This record gives sequence, structure tokens and C-alpha cells, in this order.
Amino acid sequence: MTTEKSSLHTRNLHRNPYDFDQLISCVPELKHYVFVNAYETKTINFSLPKAVKLLNQALLLHFYNIKNWDIPEANLCPPIPGRADYIHYIADLLAEQQAEIPTGTSVSGLDIGTGANLVYPLLAHRSYGWKMLGTDINKDSLENAQQILDHNPDLSPAIQLKQQPDSHHIFKNIIETGDRFTFSMCNPPFHDSEKSAMKGNLRKTKNINKSKAKKPLLNFSGQQSELWCEGGEIAFISKMIEESVQYSSQVLWFTCLVSKKDNLPKLNSLLKKVKALDIKTIDMAQGQKVSRMLAWTFVPRKEKKDWL
Repeated sequence: MTTEKSSLHTRNLHRNPYDFDQLISCVPELKHYVFVNAYETKTINFSLPKAVKLLNQALLLHFYNIKNWDIPEANLCPPIPGRADYIHYIADLLAEQQAEIPTGTSVSGLDIGTGANLVYPLLAHRSYGWKMLGTDINKDSLENAQQILDHNPDLSPAIQLKQQPDSHHIFKNIIETGDRFTFSMCNPPFHDSEKSAMKGNLRKTKNINKSKAKKPLLNFSGQQSELWCEGGEIAFISKMIEESVQYSSQVLWFTCLVSKKDNLPKLNSLLKKVKALDIKTIDMAQGQKVSRMLAWTFVPRKEKKDWL
């Protein structure tokens, strides 16, 4: 009997338990990390970065036809099901303006902090055919992202990369005159310091090793720009909101993940202050972890349909 991961989005391809035999046929090396747990279910140790990376390679190849996906050991290894959820919720947001989800390269997305893994652009294009621009401040991360594109040449016309030269800015230097994006997206640094990040990682690793959960959890590699920034999540998203005003006519929907629920009142207050015309908070649950997507726009309702 299979049980759905019912907290995932209804269009998420990862709602059912992993078929490890199928995944091992995609990435044979994965078999060395698969074992049968106390519930007689095949699984992996999600606190092992190598195991999670191999699982990701298999998922991306099997479900999205992404070949030779790889990241350096120092970089964040994302959980694919949760990343896919963010894409599907953005699709729902865009579908509100019309009867169906808009697909194809007429939809243009901007991924802030795409990292070495390039996961959001990969999932967005394979799921809906959207055109994507992935940005990052880290040159090495973008070089790795480019290697993934080089291994999948059919993606090159639809996914572009751009380096942010100034860590004090988010949209400036990226969005140029004449650019138009249907949406922007971001999974911001969560912690406010390296010490906080290390403490959080240690706690989560302990939880994984004690946990009997069958659902995938984060593994805890990650570079500084991926895990923490001065002021933490609240400071980063506040900066994003303030900067979004300057590009209010060039992006239909600005979106960002918010991990700490306590940050929402302050962010909503700031959005009202900068006169966002529509503000939405969409809950996203993956297993026991609850996150949320904050979305805002400066585009009047009557103009949204024309945009799409």
C-alpha cells in the first residue's frame, strides 16, 4: 500500500513514496545508500550529503530528464519535492488572471540566488516550459550552474544566468531597462550569522538521526550566501521589498519564501507602506516543515491579463 505525501501540491510529481528500484536504475551508485528501515520501507540516510545528492541526480533524471546534474560538496543540496512545490504555487498564482496555467516561454521568471544547483529554473522550465533567468552573487556557483546547462543543451535557449556584482542589491544590476518578468522568486538565507547557521544545522542533523520519518529532509551543506546574511531572513526580504518598488512596472508578481511565521506581520506592514496593490501569503507544507510564499504586485488588476 502506498501513501501519498498529501501535504505536497496536487501537481507535485513527488507525492508518492520514492520508487528506489526505479531511481537506482537511473543512478546505480544510489544503491549503496539505500537500506530497509524498521518499517520495512526502502529509504536513505537523509543526513548524508552524498546520499541526498545521488537521490537528487536520480529524481532530476527520471522525472525531469536533467542529465549529469551535480554540485560541489560545499554547496546547498536542495530537497527536490519542496522546490517543486514553490514552482507549482507560482503557477497557481499566475493562473488566477486567466482560466488556465500559462505555459511556454512567454512566461519569464527571475530566480534570485539560484545557487550552484540551478534547481528552480530547471523545474520551472521542465514543468511549464517557462523562460528563466538565474542570478547569484557567487561566481563559482554560476559556473557550476552553467556546467549543468552545458550537459543539457536543449535548456540553453530557455535558461540564462547572470551574476549580481553587488551583494547590497537584489534587483539592481539584474533587471535592466526594457526587461519584463512575469514573476521573481527567492529562497532567502534563513540565518543571521554563521554561528546561527551551524547551530541550526546541528539541531536538524540530530533530529534526522533520531527521526523515523519517511519523508525527505534537508541535508546541511551550504555556502555562506546560501545559508545566512546579516540581519537574517527579515532583513533580506525587507531589502527585497524596498527594492521591488523601483521595478514595480517590470515584474508582475514578486514572490519569496518566508520560513519564520513571526516575520510575516512586519513584512506585510512594509508591503502596505510601499503601496503594494495586492499581497498574498500562501502556506506550503512539506512533511513537518511549514513554509509560506509571500507574493506582492504593483500592477493594477485590470492590467494583469494584458501582461500574460
